[in-house]
Amino acid sequence: MELWGYNFFNGLLGHHEDGGSVPGLNLQYPCQGAKGRDIVSGMRVLLCNDDGIHAPGIAALYDAVRDMAEVHIVAPEAERSAVGHAITIYNPLKTKKIFKNGEFFGYAVEGTPADCVKLAVSALMPGPPDFVISGINLGPNAGISVIYSGTVSAATEGTILGIPSMAVSLNTFADPLWDTAKKVAREMLARLAQDGLPEGTLLNVNVPNIPMEELKGTRITRMGRSRYIETFEKRMDPRGNVYYWMDGELALLEDPANTDLNALEDGYVSLSPLGFDLTRHSALPHFEKWHDAVSGSETPQTADS
Repeated sequence: MELWGYNFFNGLLGHHEDGGSVPGLNLQYPCQGAKGRDIVSGMRVLLCNDDGIHAPGIAALYDAVRDMAEVHIVAPEAERSAVGHAITIYNPLKTKKIFKNGEFFGYAVEGTPADCVKLAVSALMPGPPDFVISGINLGPNAGISVIYSGTVSAATEGTILGIPSMAVSLNTFADPLWDTAKKVAREMLARLAQDGLPEGTLLNVNVPNIPMEELKGTRITRMGRSRYIETFEKRMDPRGNVYYWMDGELALLEDPANTDLNALEDGYVSLSPLGFDLTRHSALPHFEKWHDAVSGSETPQTADS
């Protein structure tokens, strides 16, 4: 397996259940990145999210890493949560410069998180970023939420473009402890710069909403199998048109051991390596006998042939 840098996950294993802050990630700055460049003077990072450019999470992320890199922000102009990996093809992508306290903060885009990453890399940045970081999301992106998440999709888009990327989410929808997520994001960026990521792999980071000193460490996890049990509240507008509000609860579909959901519940930062190859490779043998399903087929070949 080719790597962007060195072996990231092996560097974390053996440290991931120690006590303290985030074990094995307390690196000194500056240090040399995967491309041999000084973090402070040479690294370029793109920040994105799905909560929108005015969300407190992306401001917290910027504050966490702004002294580590040349930071560029390109994010949706409004909340685009749960849009998945949608892209805009029938409308123009309008942009607007956003200023905070009189200083340029970033570009707001009338598009999806994936749009933002594509546009940033291709048109808005002076050169390609060394890393893409998406977040900090208000709410976890664990279990089946990964599929719907615009936050994760922004990092996925970076990975598709060949850029080492990670998504960072905080496990709460109320009273967020941004300082904890900021410290984790900062330490994770340092580790990414040092060790890189396996090619085609993004890192999905979920942070418990507890004080930094209460974190138990990190766990390397898999995506938990789960689904939402939806309910739809039927309503009617003043003109007699029926509409629905969707709500629901997360239901686990398996033993949560070694999953992102379980790690969060136990007070650990969850680190899940994800990819965009959706092939169910273990199921390919099951379909070997389907080669004659359509008559007139030529000599059959499998996806792994």
